[in-house]
Amino acid sequence: MMTDEKIQEIVNGIKGQIFDRYNLNTMNDEQLEQAIEELLAAWLQGEYVSIAERVDISERVFSSIRGLGLLDTIIKDEQVTEVMINGPEDIFIEKAGKLYRLQQRFESERQLEDIIQKIVGQAGREVNQANPIVDTRLPDGSRVNVVLPPISMKGATVTIRKFSKTPMTIEQLLKYGSITPEVAHVLELLVKAKYNIFISGGTGSGKTTFLNALSNFIPKDERVITIEDSAELQIAGVENLVSMETRNANASGSGAITIRDLIKSSLRMRPEGSPRRRGIGHAAGHEYRTRRILEHGACQQYGGYAEPSGDHGAAGGGRAPAGSHPAADRVGGGCDHPSVQTQGQEQKDHGDQ
Repeated sequence: MMTDEKIQEIVNGIKGQIFDRYNLNTMNDEQLEQAIEELLAAWLQGEYVSIAERVDISERVFSSIRGLGLLDTIIKDEQVTEVMINGPEDIFIEKAGKLYRLQQRFESERQLEDIIQKIVGQAGREVNQANPIVDTRLPDGSRVNVVLPPISMKGATVTIRKFSKTPMTIEQLLKYGSITPEVAHVLELLVKAKYNIFISGGTGSGKTTFLNALSNFIPKDERVITIEDSAELQIAGVENLVSMETRNANASGSGAITIRDLIKSSLRMRPEGSPRRRGIGHAAGHEYRTRRILEHGACQQYGGYAEPSGDHGAAGGGRAPAGSHPAADRVGGGCDHPSVQTQGQEQKDHGDQ
């Protein structure tokens, strides 16, 4: 069995031959795969290599040219839930809640930054020395955060949080014991009655996952508009779906589209009184004030709100601090619905301040 160092040596050698012999601009993916297979056969002539290793080498060469290189191999592992890259030599992954350091490494800082530019470019974003921090996503919806030097002192830093290919459902939450049948029934009534709902909590607490599950209660004949920093929501079974994503400012400082801008635009996407819903995937920091807009216009909003301080999210039971904004002190609103907050909740909120 080949060592990873030996495999990487072959990958680099074949990739070099591809660049020397072929014009990649005129080759489609099938032609590139065929060329890789021919060069690999010639390289391994007379040497026994298992079929699995041949496939692995071919995939690494192809992904290093047309894909994300080493990152493709890591992400393909369905047991990996998070990838943490601290410069080209330090790669960590999370499996089953435990962190592991990988032996693999990127060839150089330049290769890592090239992969970062591919990721960012696919989502229509940009990251550079003028804008060294960006939040973006992979085509499968996985959340990506990038920080470039000199802000990141050990080299380019990439954090990828993978999402399950199968969206979370209320049935699964019941199976896991995360909620009770009584709570699920109340949530279903609130969604179908078009109450405004805010889901708050700290980073990684499951806001997006819960919002995905909650969206299963939306009637399938309604229009749904999703607004996010990075498109992560997995709304299933709704044909009339509009997904919108914010955009950062370009190098000259112009062209930014904020969550606030998208919310205001969504108010005009369908005449008043018609059935429609908006899902706000994530709001944090200064976007807290955008919730004022959520109290007017459409009949139902869903918001995933990240607490400015993680302590508030924990102490408040996943609710925004009471008194910080009228909309934060209730679940219902915006369609003349009464508040559904109980007296006990109100007392608890005031005690948390």
